Amino acid sequence: MALSMEPWSRTTWLGALLRSLRLRAAEIRRGLRAAEAVQILLCGALGSVTGAIVAALRGTVLLLHAAIFGIPLGSFLSVGIGISHTSLLFVPLLGGLLLGLAARWRRRRRTAEGGELVDPIEANALYGGKMSFRDSTWLTFTTLLSNGAGASLGMEAGYSQLGAALYSRLGQYFRLRRADLRIFVTAGAGAAIGAAFNAPLAGAFYGYELILGSYNVRALAPVAAASICAVITQRSLFHVPALFELKATLFASTERTYLLFALLGIGAAGVGILAMQAVTWTERGWRHLPLPEWLRPAIGGAAVTAIAFCWPQVLGSGHGAVQFHFDTRWSVPALAALLLAKLAASALSVGSGFRGGLFSSSLFLGCLFGAVFAQSAAWFAPTLESAHAAFMLAGMGAVAAAVIGAPLTMVFLVLEGTGDFPVTVGVIIAVTVAATIVRILFGYSFATWRFHLRGLTIRGAHDVGWISDMTVARLMRADPKVVRDNIGLKALRLTFPAGSAKRVFVADAQGRYMGSIDMADVHNSEIDDALEGAVAADLAEKPDLFLLPFENVRTALARYEESQTEDLPVLDSRSERTVTGYMTEAYALKRYSQELERMRSAELGERDLFSLGPLPRK
Repeated sequence: MALSMEPWSRTTWLGALLRSLRLRAAEIRRGLRAAEAVQILLCGALGSVTGAIVAALRGTVLLLHAAIFGIPLGSFLSVGIGISHTSLLFVPLLGGLLLGLAARWRRRRRTAEGGELVDPIEANALYGGKMSFRDSTWLTFTTLLSNGAGASLGMEAGYSQLGAALYSRLGQYFRLRRADLRIFVTAGAGAAIGAAFNAPLAGAFYGYELILGSYNVRALAPVAAASICAVITQRSLFHVPALFELKATLFASTERTYLLFALLGIGAAGVGILAMQAVTWTERGWRHLPLPEWLRPAIGGAAVTAIAFCWPQVLGSGHGAVQFHFDTRWSVPALAALLLAKLAASALSVGSGFRGGLFSSSLFLGCLFGAVFAQSAAWFAPTLESAHAAFMLAGMGAVAAAVIGAPLTMVFLVLEGTGDFPVTVGVIIAVTVAATIVRILFGYSFATWRFHLRGLTIRGAHDVGWISDMTVARLMRADPKVVRDNIGLKALRLTFPAGSAKRVFVADAQGRYMGSIDMADVHNSEIDDALEGAVAADLAEKPDLFLLPFENVRTALARYEESQTEDLPVLDSRSERTVTGYMTEAYALKRYSQELERMRSAELGERDLFSLGPLPRK
């Protein structure tokens, strides 16, 4: 008897243990949702993990470049020295072919699974911070493959994608609130960028400006903790060189010099807009070629090779080339030619399908533009020769701010790299002028320009996804008063006595919507003499004014204003036209105002107003 009871007892004990663990996990999740301090500590801990991952990925890229292109281990491909011509001839082409075949396989799989890859900005703008870790890992892998093959792009897109996805996955596991999950995504991207450039302030402000879309008190500590911990961990594990090292005094600031920084900002805006447009022109050109999509990266790799045989510094992200040009002085024609070559190589890389970002590339483009500007200015005023490095720094920050759309990030990147406040003031001037001109004349950063080309109407990471979540289907009432079109008005009066219904909806024998009737008109004593023989169809009006379940609250409010009515029917579809519910303008305004207040409370860090709970059905 004892032996027969043993399996049952063991099963019961295991079941009780599992239930206890599940309950404990639920308690931890609830506690984390409400414990801001614990969230900050978790962001810091994950920042250390992110810093180690970024360092490992960077080391992998350096190993690939050393093994494939024959350069010394630890040196940068973009320096352009010691590259094997044989490798240069074949590696970008073969790497592009491998990338194209991998992308083709992935597209077929995604077509079967459905869905699109979401980057951190899009996730925070439309999906409340929800990202796929698997998809992000794939993007990081393809970015690593592209950079390893010598594409003229940086790894920063892969770093930030993986960091943000890691934080998003953990946040989803703990079922964080929408605003908290968006902050986690911001912290992950900021930690990755901080580690990538060995610059914690730049990483944090990259998160605030680009990934969150705003600066608020609630996000200050988590994002800063993540970025600082990522950089500290990386520094403790590996020797990470700075993006640039300057030993001499940069320049003595004067009013005239600062005016030149503003002029440099104007030119940098033009370079930034040209870089973004060049990518679009290249993509359109590839689409018009009679080539299968999977073959484009290989042809793009061959084109980059052709450019690199003349200007090998176009390869890779540009990290090493930035330091090279701070240490070496080229002529203006040579710098201008390399600037155009790098711009063309980056556009060809992105347009043909290589994965990567323009962060590092835009820094290198700006460095070259600043050098051209400095030497040109020195022709007219030789005293400006001492400001050569300062103009290069300002050009670097201004072009990158124009392309990336994160001006404060670039200012802090320069400040952390130099510690020179007079130079930083000049960089602020150039960055401000460039970013303002691009915003006014072009209206997009590189990321938002790509969204625009895809048909998305988002201009940044500001949370607009909650509007999409507030659909008519979630806000409507499901008990509409529907009557047949042939019901007499006398019968209609009896069915709905005065005060029992404000509006009824008329449908034909097939249930198709024919219009609505204000019951005040039905009970109007002035039509008593016309009641005999009159039916509901005689009073039905506005058959073309209705709502559909998938439309959002903003669309509904615009429809109310257009129709000058207080309630509208909800139809299942335009073709079937069956009335499934109705929604009032007053309730739509109430819910819209509540959600706006929730967003305001989240930005101010007010927990009590933000925890109103899920959107109720009406």
